[in-house]
Amino acid sequence: MATSTPHYPLFERLFRHSVAVDLGTANTLIYTDDGGIVVNQPSVVCFEKEPATGPKRIAAVGTEARQLLGRAPLNLEAVRPMRHGVIANFSAAEQMIRQFVDMARPRSLFSRRAAFTVCVPEGATQVERRAIREAAEAAGAWKVSLIGESLASALGAGLPVSEAIGSMVVDIGGGTTEVGVIALGGAAYSGSVRVGGDNFDAAIVSYVRNLYGVLLGEQTAEHVKKSIGSAVHDVPLEQMSATGRSVDDGLPRTVQLSNRDVAEAIEGPLRQVIGAVKRALELAPAELVTDIAHNGIVLTGGGALLGNLGQRLTDEIGLDVYVADEPLTCAVRGAAAAAATGLLDEAGFE
Repeated sequence: MATSTPHYPLFERLFRHSVAVDLGTANTLIYTDDGGIVVNQPSVVCFEKEPATGPKRIAAVGTEARQLLGRAPLNLEAVRPMRHGVIANFSAAEQMIRQFVDMARPRSLFSRRAAFTVCVPEGATQVERRAIREAAEAAGAWKVSLIGESLASALGAGLPVSEAIGSMVVDIGGGTTEVGVIALGGAAYSGSVRVGGDNFDAAIVSYVRNLYGVLLGEQTAEHVKKSIGSAVHDVPLEQMSATGRSVDDGLPRTVQLSNRDVAEAIEGPLRQVIGAVKRALELAPAELVTDIAHNGIVLTGGGALLGNLGQRLTDEIGLDVYVADEPLTCAVRGAAAAAATGLLDEAGFE
């Protein structure tokens, strides 16, 4: 006997709504199955400082809160609740997620009881995974599934993750770099180092302070990285001005920085990223490494946009390296696709 497709009332369809979340150190993205990417905001929340004990009130979140980092007046406190891709401040993370869910709701119409699929670093501990799950549940999710960042990024990058072909993805986020070798719908190898874009920024701050005696702000260092950042030293010279505070007298001082300066500054953390890729190739199954040698390596995440990074990896490893289309959104799009296709159940995620 033929069966008819059930028709669900509006409220039941809302409860069945699927939401993917990439809860990153630098940015949080939310994807819904009827709205696409509805939130793409910095992972920052700003609280009003209360004179007495009690819950802190949120003054700003996302882009507005990020603008207050290093600039907040005495009555405000800007907080980054994520560190190395996991929750460092549970209360702030819970409230931040809730605010982002509220931002998305008018456009996506998903309810607080939606099913969440959340990307997590491969190296996250059980305690860290439980914290992410509980924060999502506190923000209104009735069900939370976790998916490894590497698998989500590979799926979002369009790699043939379900086939018997080895694919390598290197996802460089704000606080972690995830390296995964994917085949047959799962990770044949996964590795994670707690190094990412934030470490590049910190290295630039340290370099300028040591060389020029000038202390740059975190956002200024990030702007330098995005403007003239390079992973290789032998490049045509580009320069820009950056203003910070002199460590000698505390007065404002402007210095000229070049792309070669940035390459020198970030060499340390970049070496750790390269080491993680080499380690993956050493430890992954030989047949899958053969596939990778033929098909190359794909870069995702915000760190993939660092100038000449693909060239540097190719020079170091000898394989073709490509930057994925829309690398910043690969993980959240892949998480959404995994939930929609049932890959989460097949891969054994909970």
